[in-house]
Amino acid sequence: MIQFSYFLRITLLLLWVGTGTIVAQNRVLSDTSNTIPDTLLFRIQKAQSILIEVNANNKKGYNLGSINVALNEIQANIKPLHVELQKKYKEIDNKNLQNYELILKDSKERLTRIRNSLIKSSNELQKMSEQVLGLSNDTILKVPASQADERQLYQKPLQDIHARLQQSGELTGKNIAQVGKLLAEVSTTELLVNDLLNITIERLQQSGKQALFQEVPVIWKDNWVTLSKVINTEQIKSALLVQQQIVSYFLNASWDKRLITLIFAITFFLWVNRNFKLANRPGVVKKIGDTTFQYLKPFPILATGIVVLNSIPLLESGAPSIYIECLFLILLVITILFLKRIKGSSGLILNWWIQLGIAYAILVFLCNLQIEALIFRLALMVLNAFFIYLGFNFYKKLSLPQFPKQYRNWILWLFIAFNIISLLFNLFGRLSLAKAFVLTGVIGLIQFFVLTVFIQLMSDALELQLKISACSKGFFSRISHNRARASSKKIWRWVAIALWIIVFLINMNLTATILHFLENALVKERGFGSFNFTFGNILFFLFIIFIANKLQKNVPILFGEGTVSYEGELEQKSSKVALIRLIIIVIALLLALTASGLPMDRVTVVLGALGVGIGLGMQNIVNNFVSGIILIFEKPFRIGDFIELADKKGRVKDIGIRSSKLLTHHGSEVIIPNGDLLAGRLVNWTLNHDYVKTELLFKVAHNTDIDQLEKIIKEEIKKVNHHMQQLQTEILVNAITAEGVEIKLLTWVENIFFEPQFKSALMSALLKRFKAAEIKVA
Repeated sequence: MIQFSYFLRITLLLLWVGTGTIVAQNRVLSDTSNTIPDTLLFRIQKAQSILIEVNANNKKGYNLGSINVALNEIQANIKPLHVELQKKYKEIDNKNLQNYELILKDSKERLTRIRNSLIKSSNELQKMSEQVLGLSNDTILKVPASQADERQLYQKPLQDIHARLQQSGELTGKNIAQVGKLLAEVSTTELLVNDLLNITIERLQQSGKQALFQEVPVIWKDNWVTLSKVINTEQIKSALLVQQQIVSYFLNASWDKRLITLIFAITFFLWVNRNFKLANRPGVVKKIGDTTFQYLKPFPILATGIVVLNSIPLLESGAPSIYIECLFLILLVITILFLKRIKGSSGLILNWWIQLGIAYAILVFLCNLQIEALIFRLALMVLNAFFIYLGFNFYKKLSLPQFPKQYRNWILWLFIAFNIISLLFNLFGRLSLAKAFVLTGVIGLIQFFVLTVFIQLMSDALELQLKISACSKGFFSRISHNRARASSKKIWRWVAIALWIIVFLINMNLTATILHFLENALVKERGFGSFNFTFGNILFFLFIIFIANKLQKNVPILFGEGTVSYEGELEQKSSKVALIRLIIIVIALLLALTASGLPMDRVTVVLGALGVGIGLGMQNIVNNFVSGIILIFEKPFRIGDFIELADKKGRVKDIGIRSSKLLTHHGSEVIIPNGDLLAGRLVNWTLNHDYVKTELLFKVAHNTDIDQLEKIIKEEIKKVNHHMQQLQTEILVNAITAEGVEIKLLTWVENIFFEPQFKSALMSALLKRFKAAEIKVA
């Protein structure tokens, strides 16, 4: 039936191509024999122009060579799949069926693009054929037969045109034949791909149901025969060829992702290597000290391999299972080689990992042979028992500080449980499930082990960067290092968990199911009254708000405006941070509303409701918000200024949209609504300059020599730090009382923030001099 269908479609296609050619050949342009001779030159020039264009198009070949190569490649890709799927009674593993579906769908898309390109080329060639035939049938361009013909003057150009017409016709006809042949092959291949895809989808739908049913006899009823009668060499070769074809196809189809991986690897290597070179400079060593790490080294080749290979599942989540299995085998080998070079690594634990790696390599080989022989089942059971033994050993001895202990316990119990389940499935003839569970359990444990090394390497790399930045006052010097370390560990831990879950779903064949479920849950439109929405839009809305909130909180770090304190010199910051925050909030709000899918008429309703809310009880919030905008543009103070508002004094730490923060001398942070800052009497001590006039009052005895007192004060005040020498110091007799003479000292301090320290230092110095000069302070 399928062969008859192929024949019918090919026949119709050839009839279509042939009909177009016949119509083109029978189309005769109007006879131009009556055309006046004066137009002959014009007709010759037009014919030459057409022939140049036709020859140019024919010479470019319409990319038929590359199309033929691509078609042969597609046919080579589907050939082993065709052989496997034609075996009606052969059970194909669910993972392989998914890989078949991936290859066939991609082949179908490529064939569609090739067919459209060929149809376009065919139409162009038909048009050119018509032009050539039209010129051939034009009688005015015929070579003159008699000497009396007025066209004898143009005999040579006409002969040249006639020869070129013949050449162009032959070449165009040849191209039309090639395009027609390729179109026929594409149609045949498309029919085959569609049939194979339908078979694959049908088997996939059945495989989920059949997996729970018995595939082979229970172990005690199986055929206990010799190995030579069980193993089919051709079957093994066919299985390995299919796996090779799947991996080869995937590697060719996703080369761009490997390019991204290579760029990431080079970047990580150069980043770490450069930081180590900077850290080894004599000046830097004195500042940051020792930069020796247990895992990270100055020439991190193996470390780069571990980091990059761990990140591959994120970039290639649709990779075939054999690719993931081989990836983690390579990753385990690299990690073992890496840890062997680390001092303090437990030799016993490493030996166990080596044993696990060898057993895992055997497991991957056996599971991809697609054989159901008793000897294979027994080998799988032996591997299950060995993995369970290793699992209990790891539970007693293995310590992984990068993860909490309960994480390690969960993974190990899952590893042991999956091997026990695999063993039971094998005993009762559910071979596909047995292979899926044992592979998932082992890969899960290996991945957990290598992810601990991955987290440690990334933490060491960040620690090195923090030290270098602290020394060079780079970007990371603006943030709290302790907070950065804690946050980075959480981030890398969540990345590791995400990677582990992705690989777990791939090995359990749940990726397509989960994606389909999420698509239905997030994309399906739901209604609430007359309002329609999707959960995907809601999540996107919340995600934008979350990111905008985090971003606006960390804007000061991005602009180099770190934490404000009373340590060090005064450094005022502009209020551009508040302006950037406002811009981020507005843009985020617009993006979030767009992402939510809320129609504009609904937005109008929401704004109307907000207007009512503002009129009833949100005046203060709106007042503070508007005041924040006014503060941004009016700039009565900046971040770092020392201000005074009512009974509150302190340094401006942050200017927000709704409120601002004040850091007092006591270390407390006062949150002041922007409305109060705008409406109250605000004193800015550092708006135009940082220096301030300070005042000291003290009393001395009536018999004190005032000239000597002034001399002592002027001498000591010059010795105190932060005194402004260029501004005059005033020493005044403020009052005379029964207790003594009150002296007022007025002088200038460089910085208002150093006023308390200045007063303390000056009074301590004066007290010592007064005692030495026997001046009594009342």
